Parts: sequence; C-alpha cells; structure tokens
Amino acid sequence: MTRVHGRSVAVALLLLGLLPPSRARAEDAPLQGIDDSIAGAMKVWEVPGLAVAVVKDDALVLVKGYGVRRLGESDEVDKDTLFAAGSTSKAFTAACLAMLVDEGKIQWDDPVIKHLPSFQLYDAYATHEITIRDLLCHRSGLDRHEAVWYGSPASRDEVLRRLRHVKPDWSFRSKFGYQNIMFLAAGQVIPAVTGNSWDDFVKERVFKPLGMANSNTSVNALPKGGDVASPHHKVKDKVQPIPWRNIDNIGPAGSINSSAADMAQWVRLQLNEGARPKEKDRLLSSGAVSNGPGGRTSNKLFAPVSRSF
Repeated sequence: MTRVHGRSVAVALLLLGLLPPSRARAEDAPLQGIDDSIAGAMKVWEVPGLAVAVVKDDALVLVKGYGVRRLGESDEVDKDTLFAAGSTSKAFTAACLAMLVDEGKIQWDDPVIKHLPSFQLYDAYATHEITIRDLLCHRSGLDRHEAVWYGSPASRDEVLRRLRHVKPDWSFRSKFGYQNIMFLAAGQVIPAVTGNSWDDFVKERVFKPLGMANSNTSVNALPKGGDVASPHHKVKDKVQPIPWRNIDNIGPAGSINSSAADMAQWVRLQLNEGARPKEKDRLLSSGAVSNGPGGRTSNKLFAPVSRSF
C-alpha cells in the first residue's frame, strides 16, 4: 500500500476482520463488498494504489491489487507489486534472532557487548547492561535521533559507532522510546554470530523457505522498470510521486521490500505460530512467536504491524 504522508512503508493490507461482523460471517460471500470498501478508503486517504492479502485457515483466500503503481501512469498494482515494508522489517529481524535463540546460539538476555564488543552508548552502565531483549523492546533510554543515520552515507558499523556520542533522553529501561538504531544493533548481532549478513540471513532463513521470491532487502535490488510501486508524498497539499530512498545503513529496522502475495506467506507463519502445516515444517518455535523477547505479554511480537519511521 502506498503511503502518501511520508515514505511508502506498507506492503500489504492484511485484512482479518475488516468487514462488519454480519458481513464477515456470511458463509456464502464473506468478502462481498470488499472492493467497494477499499475503493472508498483509497479515495478518502488519497492512495494511488495498494495491494490486499487475506489469509484464513492457512489458506490465501484473496490477493489482489488496486489502483496504479505511480500516480499519473497506467501501470496497475497487482499481487506481486513491490512496496517498501518499512518498519515491518523489524519483525523479520526479531524472528531471525528468535531462530538463533531456538538454536541456542544466543539468548534474549545476552549483553549486546557479548556479541558486539565495540558497541558503546554514552552511558557506561547502559553499555554494559543493555541486552538483546532491550534492543527489541525500545527501552534503551534514547529517543529516535534519526539524524545519526538518515540520509547519510555512513555504513551500519559507523552508525552504531556514532551512538557513543548521543546523550540519553531518559534513564535506561525507564520508558518506551521507539528506536531504529537499536534494531540495527540487533540485526548486526546476526553476522557477529553466524558470519552471514543480516540481508543474506533473512533471504536464506525467511524469504527462501516461505517462497517470498520477489522480496528483497535493499532498494538496489528493485528491478528497474519492474513491478514496483513508487513512494508518494503530499507536497503543497497535492499527492505526488517521490524518489525511493536508500536506507540500507539502517536495514534491519526497515529496508525490506515485498508484495502482498509474499507477505501473505509471512502472515501464514504468524497465524500458525512459527509452523507451516501444509508444508509440514517449522521455522520458529511456537514459544518464540507467542512470547517473544518481550515475555508472555508481548502478544506475538513478530506479527507484521506496520509503523512508519
């Protein structure tokens, strides 16, 4: 789905209960009227194009595109159109770490410096005490501080190095503070432990087994002239296409690009708590999906909840 108030971040509108209860329970036509509902929402939100996937009982019951990939052009959105997944990428990073927890290679409460010895925050106590769990729970004591990485040619390692100069905004573990750079740090644990980059690990351990063949982790991998939706933004109260932005240096926090058809496979994994019954295999333990690093109250941390960064 193309977002018009900032970067294009939503990949698929995953409709589980969008329709009114009386209509959603209609056995003969549970999705009757969905096209009209989506058309109305697109008009209200001034969305040029979006894609929808509906998964029920481990079956893909609807996957469809609406509108156009780029305002002013005729190429239509379809089930395979690529959109920026934005911060839903964080769920993939958390799932990859959960795989390493399942394998006994890391623990949620490992100090970050155990795996990233050069990791350093402004506060010495926080540097030594912050854990992988803390990285994923947004309780580092830092506000967003996007200027550390945004629009910068700095590498992932350099972005993390810069953290030592950023003063905390509140005390460590005292409150929730949404933080992209901490998810970068979490993603960098993966190559430190496995020797494979975050990008390659996501491709091999998530995209490939789930059949997410069109998904990738960088704007550099987007097919030129291919089935790709343009980001849009309101400029002087008018929705306009804008260029894609390279955010590879914060990749584990938000650089995945995917389609509705591909993301439906990710949803299947969530609904089945880490298993794929039809394929008779499991990518994650059920405990990892149900509890996650946040504990039993996390309510499926890895579920694909979209948030703009």
